[in-house]
Amino acid sequence: MASVALRKNHHLFSLPYILKWRFRNIHASTLATSQSPSPAELEFPVAGTKFLETFTEELEIGSRKIVLETGKIARFANGAVVIGMDETKVLSAVTSAKGDSVKDFLPLTVDYQEKQFAQGVIPNTFMRREGAPKERELLCGRLIDRPIRPLFPAGFFHEVQVSANVLSSDGKQDPDVMAANATSAALMLSDIPWNGPIGMIRMGRISGNLVVNPSMDELTISDLNLVYACTKDKALMIDVQAREITERDLEAALKLAHVEAVKYIDPQVRLAGKAGKGKKEYKLSMVSKETYEKIRNLAEEPIKTIFTDPAYGKFERGEALENITQDIRKALEEDCDEESLKVLPKTVDKVRKEVIRKRIIDEGFRLDGRRLDEVRPLYCEAGNLPVLHGSSLFSRGDTQVLCTVTLGAPGDAQRLESLVGPSTKRFMLHYSFPPFCINEVGKRGGLNRREVGHGTLAEKALLAVLPPEDDFPYAVRINSEVMASDGSTSMASVCGGSMALMDAGIPLREHVAGISVGLVTDVDPSTGSIIDYRILTDILGLEDHLGDMDFKVSGTRHGITSIQLDIKPAGIPLDIICESLEPARKGRLQILDHMEREINAPRSQDDRNSPRLVILKYNNDAIRRLIGPLGVLKRKIEEETGTRMSVSDGTITMVAKNQSAMEKVQEKIDFIVGREIEIGGTYKGIVTSIKEYGAFVEFNGGQQGLLHISELSHDPVSKISDVLSIGQQVTLRCIGQDVRGNIKLSLKATQPQPRRTSNMTVDFVSSTMETPKIWPPVNDVANEQDKQESAMEDMSLDKNESSDVTSSSSSEILIRSAAECDEVEKSAVLVKNSNSRPKTSSNKRSDKKSKVVAPQKNDRDSPISAFDLFSSKNSSELKTDFKSSFRGNGMDDGNTSANHKSSAEAPINAKNLKLGNEVLAKVYQIRAHGLVLDLGGGLRGMYKFEVGGRKDFEVGEEVQVKCCSFSSKGIPVMSMLETD
Repeated sequence: MASVALRKNHHLFSLPYILKWRFRNIHASTLATSQSPSPAELEFPVAGTKFLETFTEELEIGSRKIVLETGKIARFANGAVVIGMDETKVLSAVTSAKGDSVKDFLPLTVDYQEKQFAQGVIPNTFMRREGAPKERELLCGRLIDRPIRPLFPAGFFHEVQVSANVLSSDGKQDPDVMAANATSAALMLSDIPWNGPIGMIRMGRISGNLVVNPSMDELTISDLNLVYACTKDKALMIDVQAREITERDLEAALKLAHVEAVKYIDPQVRLAGKAGKGKKEYKLSMVSKETYEKIRNLAEEPIKTIFTDPAYGKFERGEALENITQDIRKALEEDCDEESLKVLPKTVDKVRKEVIRKRIIDEGFRLDGRRLDEVRPLYCEAGNLPVLHGSSLFSRGDTQVLCTVTLGAPGDAQRLESLVGPSTKRFMLHYSFPPFCINEVGKRGGLNRREVGHGTLAEKALLAVLPPEDDFPYAVRINSEVMASDGSTSMASVCGGSMALMDAGIPLREHVAGISVGLVTDVDPSTGSIIDYRILTDILGLEDHLGDMDFKVSGTRHGITSIQLDIKPAGIPLDIICESLEPARKGRLQILDHMEREINAPRSQDDRNSPRLVILKYNNDAIRRLIGPLGVLKRKIEEETGTRMSVSDGTITMVAKNQSAMEKVQEKIDFIVGREIEIGGTYKGIVTSIKEYGAFVEFNGGQQGLLHISELSHDPVSKISDVLSIGQQVTLRCIGQDVRGNIKLSLKATQPQPRRTSNMTVDFVSSTMETPKIWPPVNDVANEQDKQESAMEDMSLDKNESSDVTSSSSSEILIRSAAECDEVEKSAVLVKNSNSRPKTSSNKRSDKKSKVVAPQKNDRDSPISAFDLFSSKNSSELKTDFKSSFRGNGMDDGNTSANHKSSAEAPINAKNLKLGNEVLAKVYQIRAHGLVLDLGGGLRGMYKFEVGGRKDFEVGEEVQVKCCSFSSKGIPVMSMLETD
């Protein structure tokens, strides 16, 4: 055979190394197409071929199959396991440093990394590669570190590193829990001493039903996100984000999570039996019994003296303990005991721990003299920095935290580049722990694992009570600055953050408070079982250090919103953890009482420093004009106004520091793009042309409207150029729209109305323009305009009443565009020049009838066009025609004494009622703003209450009134006459 001949050819082995391997590869490909080798030939493996022995274990959690595999990838690692669920695979590899330990603590490092290749994406960075660890990667690393750290044996201080890498992700499962289980299996396979394995599980709750191992889509609708890690009989770590879940429901979820998490343990044991290494003998850094007894005899009594005196503060107590250590050091130096000097600090700490724990269990007293369930003194202050959007100061004992809130545009939300979950985060809580808060000198660096973890815990607690994004679209950032630390600074950040959010005017449903619960146990050294224990409410920093548990619980009066459990021993029974929920609830309620006394409702955002957010909708062409080339115009507006603008498809979201800045940026946008015009809305525009009858104004992003001469001022204006000039900027109010869709503007509506006497016409329209109305479509303008005029008249008659009243004038002015007006004026000049002889008044009257449609009573479909009048007459003729038109409608402005006489002689009706007629009327109805009067003869009128005037009328009461004007529907407007 060819393979046999190949092995006998010894010249092959004298070839260069590169050529040899190239030949082997070619030969291997040739063998693939040749005849299958005989069993005798299989005794010798083909050169260049390596056989990988893999071992797998399978299990089912919830409804998903999980596979543990080792032997194929990362064979040189001390222990390596690939865990797979659906199309998501995670590799975890562990290594340990060689040589003896020289440290007095366990240098455990956990690195979790999500690279973009796992989802088929090239990183969107300048270097096109991943940079420093992101917040999520740090949090996942902490999630792995917290349950595995307590299981390393005491005295094992060799450096250990865990590297968890996501190989592929389908986006359906969160790889963090998978990485923790793979790390446990890898530690079981390695030769590192470790008292595992552990199991970690995620639980959700949808519609009241607990879901095991939920997917990412299921978590979006779940009101519980519980991550639970345990050994076979004890809990190791708990991490909860919830929407006010009760203690009873959480206890049920924890018990079910323990049952499911234990399913991970047996497959890891079987896998370690197949491919695991024998545990290596490491040198443990243990204190000898003789050394411990010698130091304990010197330190125990002085330590008891310090810890039985509650007058000691944090730093006074620490200084006294340091003095004790120095005194013992001098004694050991005199005895030349080098071995004891090496372990002195650690041994003194151990003695201190035993003294404190024994006093708490035997006597029930704590370091500062409090009872076991007593909360430290509280101090709350909201709005202590009034120039900010929101601020608060929260103190509990010696722990003090300053929280500030900053509101921003939706575009200010944090962008996330994780493999799973949302792409942005609009609510951020950044926790900062500066060195001065513990009176130390330190250096501030980049992201800190502890700061990121504490900030995320407080963020989860507050996220449950935030309003939905549709109701409150702001991006929110809380800065929690620790001013002084003596335990539970993360829980203080929850309390301070809740008050700062309410101070910023954010409509929280209710306050959230947090408290930390500790545990001190008495353990049997021979069996490791707990003999006795005490639960401590609101632990100090030293109680956290010397105790067994730091159980942080946050929530409202109705339930829990977040939990984080960290322990120091190798597990705590779940029953003790569930028992700790009730002291946490009672302490939380005490804190909530103090917070609500300081601020119990969101503040109003009317303050000058409160930010403003406005969302405007435009078409894409208008938004393109606003942004400008390469966003130059948008950036210029932001720099000039100090606002932040976010542009998306069809919407512009603006956030300004205060109302004045918002008005400034809206003014600029109105000139560039414009906004949806509303009746009653106020706009700024520029006069583009002046005509005899009014001025055309460009406003709202290039739109044009007519400012009629009658709308210039409350006082009569004879010449428009006396008031306006071309290019002048004016502030106008939109008062309507005609049947052709043209915009009618008013200048006098923006000016204060002069005080009127009883014999002056009452302007009902201007007083009701404050309520904005969205414009109707152009094809429905005629019907919609009737509704608008009815709404503008505060005291208009009911439909059944107005049917009895005959309108004396229903004329309406039709507004045309500037181009149409220019054409009409040109034609009017030609007509005037063609007429050689002057027309008599009768000719003028007949000419008017031939060109202008006569107004019909109650007919709004045939209005009079003011431009038709202008096109056929000069100003003097126009005045004459208007007078004749008014006379024809019963509105003669001549001698009023004749009208008075006629009113006395003939009964009043819709035809003979004229301006100035005095009538004895009866009160028909009493409205909110005036009266409906019965004038007799089936005619009804209206009277508007005057400022400071009489309003205590009764139905049926007779009053003397005078006709002062007519409404647009011909309804008489009356004024009250004084009676003797």
